[in-house]
Amino acid sequence: MSSLTDVNYSDLLIEALTRYPNRTAFVAGDRRLSYAQVEERIGRIASVLADHGAVPGDGVGVLSGNMPEVWMVQAAAFLLGLHYSGLHPLGSAEDHAYVCDDAGIKILVVDPPHAEAGAAVAARSGAVENVLVLGDSDLAPNLLQLCETAPGVRLVRTPTGPEHVPWIPYTGGTTGRPKGVRLPDRALMQTLVSVTTSLDLPSNPRFLAVAPLSHAGVLPILPTLLRGGTVVVHESFDPEQWLRAVEKERVNWSFCVPTMLYRLLDSGLAGKFDVSSLETLMYGASPMSPARIAEAHEVLGPVLLQAYGQTECVSWATVLRKDEHDPIGDPDLLASCGRPVLGARVELLDDDDQPVQPGAVGEICVRGRGIMSGYQGRPQETAEALRGDWLHTGDLALEDDRGFFHIVERKKDMIISGGFNVYSREIEDVIAEDPAVAAVAVIGVPDERWGEAVTAVVVPRPGATIDATLMIEAVKRRKGGHQAPKSVEIVDQLPLTAVGKVDKKRLRERYWAGSERKVH
Repeated sequence: MSSLTDVNYSDLLIEALTRYPNRTAFVAGDRRLSYAQVEERIGRIASVLADHGAVPGDGVGVLSGNMPEVWMVQAAAFLLGLHYSGLHPLGSAEDHAYVCDDAGIKILVVDPPHAEAGAAVAARSGAVENVLVLGDSDLAPNLLQLCETAPGVRLVRTPTGPEHVPWIPYTGGTTGRPKGVRLPDRALMQTLVSVTTSLDLPSNPRFLAVAPLSHAGVLPILPTLLRGGTVVVHESFDPEQWLRAVEKERVNWSFCVPTMLYRLLDSGLAGKFDVSSLETLMYGASPMSPARIAEAHEVLGPVLLQAYGQTECVSWATVLRKDEHDPIGDPDLLASCGRPVLGARVELLDDDDQPVQPGAVGEICVRGRGIMSGYQGRPQETAEALRGDWLHTGDLALEDDRGFFHIVERKKDMIISGGFNVYSREIEDVIAEDPAVAAVAVIGVPDERWGEAVTAVVVPRPGATIDATLMIEAVKRRKGGHQAPKSVEIVDQLPLTAVGKVDKKRLRERYWAGSERKVH
């Protein structure tokens, strides 16, 4: 039976920071911070948070670009028995205030560029009592300066059980308001298991962090530190700076969303830097076309690994390992999201929550310790998402005879055209094989004859010309006339969410203005 004496996430956090005191934990620009320095800084941050009234059960929020202190504030919150929520720098003050009130954020920590935004959020929020800045600002006290005079304390965690919720990240919802995902300690512990056993973590990791640390980009940090590794932090993703850091810091693993990899490939810079140290380049958060995976494999070597999951399943659900990325010997697998990670049970269920027949499309559903305990303050949505003791992901997939899962569509994005179910992922993969295409998104637009007409929105590569007629014919040959796009639109870029996914909801808006689209 679980108890408050069980080893929890905070215990392992302390273990990581105290085991290798003299090694370099973080590199950020010209700063190099040892494990001992990070341990001391977290203890002082915890003292400052407590001095500002934080007690177990309170919430701490962070609105900041990437910097090591973002992770340190999260760590301090965990040790104090608080819960943490990251606010994405691209979000609005209105949404941030909503998150703060919904999660009960008592202390909001911001970096100097977001100090003014933090003050605006605090003015709108009824929950925020204090704002602290990770640097100098006239708008709020300097947290780092307060740390200089705060007492140094030994890191000690507040006793909590496996269902204690230390992290409430927010994800977009169908209502337009972000949904808080309650991630219990057991789920974070399972994440450590998944990363260290299923994601090809190098034995001496040097991790390059470029995805937002306010969100899932933070997950590889503790596994890296538990192995005595180093985390190189970049404020944002830039292809040249990413390549330069891999060369200079001998980075051996990193995480990128597909749109970042597309920018890297299209920059033409990869051959100008020594990336021989790179062992694992994990990608995820949204599908990546097999054609571009094969291109990345050729440019960067056999280092690609795909991890599939979602915020509600923080420990990931499936993984396509590096040795399973074989563009020559087994190209069909490049369209797969892999097989279940250790500790996750994955099934494809129909609308009645029954297993589908072999080879049929069903909804990916997941069981395991890495699942959320529910949505913050949303019992009905929690019951729907976790019905039957399965996490219903909303992703549709099929399973091949080797046990590999192939995602074909988000359930809400499925197109019904002329009475046929059309899965945009299959069409996108065909179009992405065109060497003139940098990125593509396929959506359904209203049509009197077809109900929804298949439409491809395409971004050309620099200097390339798109031949829409040949593109439509290529899909028709491979997938049939009912799946061929009725039209092709050329754009300079696709709209992205705050975490770099293609935002099909925004892409559809101008087509569906004044009309209501049925969600299938």
